[in-house]
Amino acid sequence: MRHALLALLSDGPSYGWKLRQDFEARTGEVWPVNGQVYTTLQRLERDGLIESDEAEADGAQRRFQLTGDGREELGRWLQTPPALGVPQREDLVIKVMVALGLTGVDVRALLQVHRRYLVEVMREYTRVTDASPGDVNLAMVADAEVFRLDAQVRWLDSVEARLVESGLQLQPAADTSLRVLPHRRAKIGGPR
Repeated sequence: MRHALLALLSDGPSYGWKLRQDFEARTGEVWPVNGQVYTTLQRLERDGLIESDEAEADGAQRRFQLTGDGREELGRWLQTPPALGVPQREDLVIKVMVALGLTGVDVRALLQVHRRYLVEVMREYTRVTDASPGDVNLAMVADAEVFRLDAQVRWLDSVEARLVESGLQLQPAADTSLRVLPHRRAKIGGPR
């Protein structure tokens, strides 16, 4: 949010409510931000990256603009690749890795439940995009999510293949104590 607001302010001074609208519009309205804009603006102002021309007004009434330091920070952020040295904690990866060591878990069923869910979410993103053919920002956000989810599906396929290659038993004993439950239907958030 911090750098996105700096980027929006690079177009010129703006008000908090307008920045909120612009952020949601540019991200396809997938990530509603609520009051997060105003707290982030306060921090940016405190850090000297933006300034406002109406110090006594509240966040919705104040007009903000970039400072020189803010422009430099935005430039650094735009040119710096994301830190990829240490793998991010991924809930799905942790869940699968932990499940492999549990007795009575049908690992193949676990992989299949997650695979089906991810494919369902990918289809939902495609439906949302198809329903708004002229919304390029929404399409780009949806594409990013579909590609991210596709990578997870491919990882699940890889896990299953590695387990088969290694000779690990994928089916638990008949008295499975931990059953894999079906998931709930995927629903893509954001006001549409």
